[in-house]
Amino acid sequence: MITRMHADEVPVDEQLVRRLVRDQFPNWASLPVSLAATGTVNAMYRLGDSMVVRLPFVPDSTGIGFEAEWLPKIARELDVAIPSVLGIGEPTSAYPLPWLVLNWLEGDMVVPGELENADELASDLAVFITDMRRLEPIGAPAGYRCGPLYPLDSEVRKCLSQVGDLVRVPELLLLWQRALDAPSWAGAPVWAHCDLLSGNVLTLEGRLSGILDFAAAGVGDPACDLMAGWSMLPAASREIFRELLGIDDHEWDRGRGWALSQAAIALPYYRNTFPAMAATSLHILGELGG
Repeated sequence: MITRMHADEVPVDEQLVRRLVRDQFPNWASLPVSLAATGTVNAMYRLGDSMVVRLPFVPDSTGIGFEAEWLPKIARELDVAIPSVLGIGEPTSAYPLPWLVLNWLEGDMVVPGELENADELASDLAVFITDMRRLEPIGAPAGYRCGPLYPLDSEVRKCLSQVGDLVRVPELLLLWQRALDAPSWAGAPVWAHCDLLSGNVLTLEGRLSGILDFAAAGVGDPACDLMAGWSMLPAASREIFRELLGIDDHEWDRGRGWALSQAAIALPYYRNTFPAMAATSLHILGELGG
């Protein structure tokens, strides 16, 4: 059983996954099931050798429908591997949410601070973000983190006040104000992944091999994808990443604001319930001076 993180969390476990697969995809019922990974709002269970079952455990999660519709369209335009939808599961009395069966992508999740080829990964991430920005935006939904930062102001300040024993709050508040003061995105809406944290990035032999979890993706201000620089890359490689993308100071400030806001809000929330996410958040906040 997964450790409970949210008050409205829907419990999931291997037995439930086996029931769902048996009842809705009987051809796969004999395949072994095991927990592969846990995110903040989804659990991923390995199904056989080549598939993964993705189950949200937060009732208001809308990512399943989005990924079912948009992953096939996005995949055609990207060189990097992203998940393919193999089956769409229906809600049941035992599990009241839609769910997905996806193909399994080989690769290692990035471990911040332990990269052997950080410059190469910086280059690969810049290519991926550039390719995302070139996707056709017409008809696409707004991205989850593609709007202005100011609606998060009070929450960011409150959350930072709760973790003063872990981070340099005054310095972070100065960076946060700088992000709030940056001019808004003046270009046309473009695509962004919106959740480029280390847990959603796969590598093989140090090079980018796959991108996971497009549930928050959409169009708007793409500065949120710059969070990849602080969530995964050391300072020198972060500069390579920025140069390759051609990011000006204002967009860089907004991107840093997105990295800061996500980490600041997540750290106190997951501090005692999801150590991996708390560690990721703490790493980001520690990198934000660069």
